[in-house]
Amino acid sequence: MIALFRVRVKLAALLVAGRAVLSIAGLIALAAAPVQADAEPSASRQAELRNLLTQDCGSCHGLTLAGGLGPSLQGQALVGKPAEYIAAIILFGRPGTPMPPWRPFLSDTEAAWLANRLKQPAP
Repeated sequence: MIALFRVRVKLAALLVAGRAVLSIAGLIALAAAPVQADAEPSASRQAELRNLLTQDCGSCHGLTLAGGLGPSLQGQALVGKPAEYIAAIILFGRPGTPMPPWRPFLSDTEAAWLANRLKQPAP
């Protein structure tokens, strides 16, 4: 009975480790893919995405995106981070953190648009 329990614990640990490796591998693969900077969502969808940044992203990253539960998404915080990397985090989240994957709600084009918008200086 104890041996069976130990086998189940080991299998559960392998499953968790496997998921983490697959999540990281997926994030790396997507980060290597080019972000379609020239493709743009419609004007109405852009308005929805700006609202998403303020309300949904802002609920963790702060309403001005200066940081909160999540890190700052403003200027200096994103220096050196390519738009492709940011888009990958938006789509797939960050395993082991509260950052959820937005893939069920956003397309590649929309994530790229958001990433490029975050990389631009604030108006």
